[in-house]
Amino acid sequence: MLRVAMNVREYYAYLSAAREQLWNFLRALPSSDLDQHLIDGDRFHNIKDLLLHVTDVEDHWVHGIALGDSVAGRYPHDWIQPRAEQYDLGWIIDYGREVGDLTRSFLEGEPDLDREIKLVQDDPASDTVTLDQLMWNVMTHEVRHTAQIVLLIRQLGHTPPWLDYLRFARPHTAAPAPAGEPEPELIADDEF
Repeated sequence: MLRVAMNVREYYAYLSAAREQLWNFLRALPSSDLDQHLIDGDRFHNIKDLLLHVTDVEDHWVHGIALGDSVAGRYPHDWIQPRAEQYDLGWIIDYGREVGDLTRSFLEGEPDLDREIKLVQDDPASDTVTLDQLMWNVMTHEVRHTAQIVLLIRQLGHTPPWLDYLRFARPHTAAPAPAGEPEPELIADDEF
């Protein structure tokens, strides 16, 4: 049986590029849209809450648990009840950019992705996962919340940026189309 493994470093590079696109798009929206309570939940209510939460989760798992060096202390806030409307979008992006830069640098060092990580550091009986599993947890978590943010953007009446993997993946070189045939085009997500 052939097993094809996705590459953590490549997928994180995609997430980083998509995240930058999303941040650039959100900078153009009115603050009132980013702060608008669109989610009836106990913890998260708006786009900025979700943005802050995604960064908190990555910082916690990658930098706090796996590396023992979280940066959250430089960005004091309540990670359980973020109430992110009190923060400027630039502040949230700065925090996200610092965490992302540190994660990329860590991954570029080609860490041992099979290394066992205790989920609760001060509990000798804690379950463990591999660093690879922990990274996939962080990345899929971001993808799920990014989808929620895109939905909120649509509910506000805006057309979100196209953030699908194929927009950022390096295309394989294909043979040119025979003379007289049009080149194939990618179909944007909103065309389906």
